[in-house]
Amino acid sequence: MRAEHDHTPQAIAERIAAGPRVNYLRDWVYGGIDGAVTTFAIVAGVVGAELSSKVVLILGAANLLADGFSMAAANFSGTKTEIDDYKRIKRIEERHVEHFPDGEREEVRQIFQAKGLEGHYLDKAIDVITHRKDLWVDTMLSEEYGLTHTLRSPLKAALATFAAFVLAGFVPILPFILGLPASIGVATVMTALVFFFIGSVKSRWSMQRWWVSGFETLGIGLGAAGLAYGIGWVLKDIGG
Repeated sequence: MRAEHDHTPQAIAERIAAGPRVNYLRDWVYGGIDGAVTTFAIVAGVVGAELSSKVVLILGAANLLADGFSMAAANFSGTKTEIDDYKRIKRIEERHVEHFPDGEREEVRQIFQAKGLEGHYLDKAIDVITHRKDLWVDTMLSEEYGLTHTLRSPLKAALATFAAFVLAGFVPILPFILGLPASIGVATVMTALVFFFIGSVKSRWSMQRWWVSGFETLGIGLGAAGLAYGIGWVLKDIGG
């Protein structure tokens, strides 16, 4: 059976020394899907309302920059809040370990009892974990709060979201920029391909088959676009 990485002592040592890798996949997927959905929704809504291609370009470009920046800023703030919360909880545990060690040892005992350890093995595990304050605090953060010391960069998360948003969101308005005939039809096909591509790529990090993930994302995107087109069509009749 083929392994995902080498298991020689040297390879293991190098991998552990490098530490866990921070993954920004969700930021790319989130930004890409939202960029394609919102921009195409604008295109579909404008076309449904039977407005000009110039309006499509203006609203589409405004959405790319304004909404893309807004999403990036929100992701930056959200990621930074996660880091701030991690630091807050870590300080709490450091203070508890220092001032209430007996209570914290009991928490460690009950945590590992729930995992099935008992007797000598449980006592040994408690002694090893509580021997070093940093290991003790990290254990509490992981086991009690479900937190990891591998923190994501707010700036990188924001840049990943913005880049994916702009790249994917540019596709629906590209046919109108190029002045292609039947632009809404071309935009629909091109955007559908973007949805399917994003879904297919993200399947690499999931248990879904690539085509299942692709069609799932495609369905979500086209559903949002169809809703926007319908709203534009209804408002066009009301305005008339």
